[in-house]
Amino acid sequence: MNQAENVIEVEGLTKVFNHSLTAVDHIDFSVKHGEIFGFLGPNGAGKTTTISMLITVLKPTSGTATILGGDIAKQSLDVRNAIGVVPQEYTADEDLTGYENILLCADLYGIPRSISKKRALDLLQLVELTAFKDKRVQTYSGGMRRRLELACGLINRPKVLFLDEPTLGLDVQTRAATWNYVKMLKKQFGMTLFLTTHYLEEADALCDRIAIIDHGKIVVIGTPSALKDSLGGDIITLSIQKDADITDIISEIEHVKEVKKENASYIIKSSNGELTAPLIIEALRKNGYVVTKLSLTKPTLNEVYLQYTGKSMRDAEESRENVFKQRAAVRRARQ
Repeated sequence: MNQAENVIEVEGLTKVFNHSLTAVDHIDFSVKHGEIFGFLGPNGAGKTTTISMLITVLKPTSGTATILGGDIAKQSLDVRNAIGVVPQEYTADEDLTGYENILLCADLYGIPRSISKKRALDLLQLVELTAFKDKRVQTYSGGMRRRLELACGLINRPKVLFLDEPTLGLDVQTRAATWNYVKMLKKQFGMTLFLTTHYLEEADALCDRIAIIDHGKIVVIGTPSALKDSLGGDIITLSIQKDADITDIISEIEHVKEVKKENASYIIKSSNGELTAPLIIEALRKNGYVVTKLSLTKPTLNEVYLQYTGKSMRDAEESRENVFKQRAAVRRARQ
C-alpha cells in the first residue's frame, strides 16, 4: 500500500438503534497512513458506536467504511485480522496472569503457541510488565491493566489500532504514561492509531488530526493547531457583579471580533487580547459595571469546541442521569 493512501475511508456511516435513536448520523472522514486520528466528544456523542462499527462489532444502518481496502460489512474477517482493539472496558480475565491473558488473545486470533509465546514476552517487555507477567491480573493497578490491554491489542501485529477512551478513569500520572506508549507505537512501528477521547488535553497532546463529534455528527476535522488557529484570536472570559446583558457594550470595543454569553460569563474573541482587556474594563466601569473575574487565554480546544458546537464540553455539564438513560436505551435496542 502506498503510504500516502488513506487506511480508513468512511462515507455516510450511520447507526440507528430501535428505529428511533440515531447514535451516528451520516459521518464522513478518512484516516491517513501512520497518523494518530482522534474522535473528540462528550459521553453519548457517538464515539464508541463509531468504533464498534469500524471493528465490525456493530452492523451499520447505512453508509460504508473500508479499512485497508476491506469493506467492514462485506469483508469483516479480513478487517478483523488487520486491526487491533483496546476497548474502553477492561476485558482481561482477573484469574489469569498477564502472560496467560495475552496468550488467550493470541489463541482467539488463531496464532500458534510456538509464535504467540515469544510475542507475548516481547509485548510484556514493551509495556514494562515483564516483572509481573506471572501475577494474576486481579493484583494489577489500573495503569498496569491498561498496559496489559494495550499488549493484548497488539498480539496480532495490527496495521491499525483502535483505542476507545484509552485513559478513562486513570490518574494524571498514569494517563501521561499511557500517552507515551501511544506515541511510541506511532514512532517505533509506524502504526496508524484511531482513538476516542473526551479529554481535551489528550486530543491536543496525541492527535495529528481531530474530528469533533457531537450528537452523532462530525462538526469539524483538522489538526489541533489548525482548529485553534481557525478561531482567529485570543479568548477573554469575564464576569460582572450585576445580572445584566453587556453584549452591546463589549461589541463596540476596538479589536473585539465576537461576544458570546454563556450562563453568567462572557466569552470574547479578540484579535489582540492584551490591548482589548483593559479597554473592556474601562468601558464597563464608565457604564457602572464592576468586573469580578477576567481571564485571557490563547485559543484552546475547549474554545474550539465551544465555537463549533455552541457550548463547552458537555461532559462537565450533562447530568449522569441523561447519560445513563441514553446507554439504557442503546442496551434495550441491542437486545
